[in-house]
Amino acid sequence: MDLYIEKGESRMECELKIAAKYNRSFHILSEKEIRLGGILGLFTKPGVQVEYYFSPSAKSGSSAAPMHSMHTGSFHPGAHASMYASDNRQRRQISNGDLSSDRLEEEKRKVLAAAGGAASGSKLSAWNQKNDMAASGREASLQLLDAINELKEKLGQETAGSKKEDHPAFARVSQLLKANDFSEKYISRMTERLRKELSLEQLDNPDFVQEQLINWIGESISIYKEDDIMRKPRVMILVGPTGVGKTTTLSKLAAIYGIGTDEIPARDVKMITIDAFRICAKEQLMQIGDIMQIPVKCVVNRQELKKEISLLSEDTDLFLIDTIGKSQKDSAKLGEMKEILDGAPRHSEYHLVISADKKTSDIEDILQQFEPFNYKSVILSKMDETSSYGNIISALAEKRKCISYITNGQNVPVDIRKATVVRFLINLEGFNSNRERIEKLFPSGNADQFKWK
Repeated sequence: MDLYIEKGESRMECELKIAAKYNRSFHILSEKEIRLGGILGLFTKPGVQVEYYFSPSAKSGSSAAPMHSMHTGSFHPGAHASMYASDNRQRRQISNGDLSSDRLEEEKRKVLAAAGGAASGSKLSAWNQKNDMAASGREASLQLLDAINELKEKLGQETAGSKKEDHPAFARVSQLLKANDFSEKYISRMTERLRKELSLEQLDNPDFVQEQLINWIGESISIYKEDDIMRKPRVMILVGPTGVGKTTTLSKLAAIYGIGTDEIPARDVKMITIDAFRICAKEQLMQIGDIMQIPVKCVVNRQELKKEISLLSEDTDLFLIDTIGKSQKDSAKLGEMKEILDGAPRHSEYHLVISADKKTSDIEDILQQFEPFNYKSVILSKMDETSSYGNIISALAEKRKCISYITNGQNVPVDIRKATVVRFLINLEGFNSNRERIEKLFPSGNADQFKWK
């Protein structure tokens, strides 16, 4: 005897399905509650599973009457349910085995006849339901497939992400940047960019990682560029803490523009100092002025500064103004100095001189304290006294400040250079720098050269 299984939301539904499928007499052997439908164990609903077998005397085939010929009329679920309710006692007898075999077969034929009527009265509806069930099954399968693919993709991403997170390239880059005295913030930004923008295959290539790192460091360095149109006279004011070399830097700029170079023709330059308090400051500048034959004036207040510039403007191309060296933490003295400098024209350019041998936190502090002067660029002095440029690059990138000149000695005027990205990148320690490639990426030309109209 062959056993078969049918599932549905109720026993009645299972019996109707069997009758509609086979048009044969059958017997229910067992019944149990199950869960139907859902995806990955979710969204299921209660149902019934029956185990059944066919009567040995029942035959299917061409001799069996089609279901729709067994009964005519329309199918109504309510009427069918009433039939089961009214015959409840008989059904209990059937299930308990109280009826004879003939009576049992008669009851089964009633069920088959009722199912036949349903098929006859609602043939089109049955086909539609069948198609809907098939479509629903396909949709559930697709949903299950999508869920599996999504899970596989997520697991793959997590695995790749874990491998990428632990990649030794990040440790190498961090050590390399620390060796060049870059700040922790700067290192974190660079390693995060590597993590986001480079693939595992690229991270496996140390040379490629270094090239990308050099590119990004170069992008973080900003070079000061002059305005295309510049007013005459031009006024450059150098400010900065004590001991950074403002006076020496001013003298170098005076020599470049006053005496001239192969690139810059000689201009009419005047030097002014407001530092009448530091011992020998005025005498030092005047001595330098005598050697270069550049006039030097000393003023002590706002009115004198305004007067000197006003009187000499007609015959002067460039005013270079030296200031008092004050600690960046002495806010009161910085305020007094700014009050004097308010006597300069509004179009005056402030340039902040910073010693390159300072640690990153000190450079950031100086940049912040001199913000009230609205300086246009930073001039880096004493570049010859440091071998690490990461502190400078980190601090200026953090504050988004640009560089105009670098000085690397006391000799006037030779120890001053235009600031270029290439100068910083080729001096990074531990990098396999290709200068030709770097110069193609960051061509300097005369882009950072002071212009004159």
